[in-house]
Amino acid sequence: MTISTEPDSGLDDLLAEIRACRACLGQLPHTPRPVVMVAPETRLLICGQAPGRRVHESGRPFTDPSGDRLRDWLGVDEAVFYGDPRIGVAAQAFCFPGTDPKGGDYPPPPRCAELWRPRLLAELQKVELTLLVGGYAQAWALGAATKANMTETVRAWRDYAPAILPLPHPSWRNTAWLKKNPWFETEILPYLRRRTAEILAP
Repeated sequence: MTISTEPDSGLDDLLAEIRACRACLGQLPHTPRPVVMVAPETRLLICGQAPGRRVHESGRPFTDPSGDRLRDWLGVDEAVFYGDPRIGVAAQAFCFPGTDPKGGDYPPPPRCAELWRPRLLAELQKVELTLLVGGYAQAWALGAATKANMTETVRAWRDYAPAILPLPHPSWRNTAWLKKNPWFETEILPYLRRRTAEILAP
């Protein structure tokens, strides 16, 4: 299916600013490389935490095993994920924050969200469903409406529907969490796949 791209100089200009951002230059162990994927047509917005090393290298969001799992959760393939402008990705921080020697990546720097998220979200007028992937994204977007922890926030997903759906991060590090919480697969994934199919329907 081909979708015509509507001109949107406001969003185009903002994305150019974001991709040129070097606000964290010297604070990261590498040159900043902001990664964001949105369009005027975006209706399903995926808000994760921050790009990982592989995404930093590729310049495209979720080009890693986490992305494979996320696409399975959505019920879409790579062609749809990257080719349909109704799917957008805008993490809490647009640049890879670096790897923590203790394991995993560093948290997303709050400065990035403060600089860019309000302006970017204001430009995305067609978003119907926002996926808050991981605790940092949930805390920023939900504020006092978050529960005691990420698990309880995801478990209370009905409280945020239909505009918002909190999810665990699809990282392989959460495989044990998924096994420990089978309700996620039986309750939430069917809902997520149904909503995704509705949003992407012709």
